[in-house]
Amino acid sequence: MLVVRTERLALRHFTEEDAPFILELLNEPGWKLFIGDRGVNNLDDAMGYIETVPLASYSKNGFGLNAVEIENDGTLVGMCGLIKRDTLEDVDIGFALLSRFEGRGYAQEAVNATLTHARDQLGLKRIVAITTKNHTRSGRLLERVGMDFEKMISQNGEQLRLYSVNY
Repeated sequence: MLVVRTERLALRHFTEEDAPFILELLNEPGWKLFIGDRGVNNLDDAMGYIETVPLASYSKNGFGLNAVEIENDGTLVGMCGLIKRDTLEDVDIGFALLSRFEGRGYAQEAVNATLTHARDQLGLKRIVAITTKNHTRSGRLLERVGMDFEKMISQNGEQLRLYSVNY
């Protein structure tokens, strides 16, 4: 299901057919360094991730992490979407790209579209984002899309930066 379209991208719900992409993305060095190892080591694990993370969230919350693909050819480049974590009071935005597609503005375009969708279609009044302390690139992107650094928080023994935007 298409969630939002931008000038260059389409953000849509993940399906089980996206398992090869999920396997690749979740095993990128940047994913493991900044997001963490999710134990997705084969296609069965990737299908399990799709079922228990994005598909479960779509069903429970009406939103979740979405596949980000290039509009004109359908190439999957990353994920971006909204997450309702038990550990955070507010809905947060998450995003990740395959490293070979970084530096082209896709992440910023996807994050902007997701924030607009969250505000205009879902009626969310506040959205947060978390990054690891040393992931300055993501922090700069969040600030470029209008989010402000709010404070440091601790989750699972790790210090994280919390960003927010209020509408």
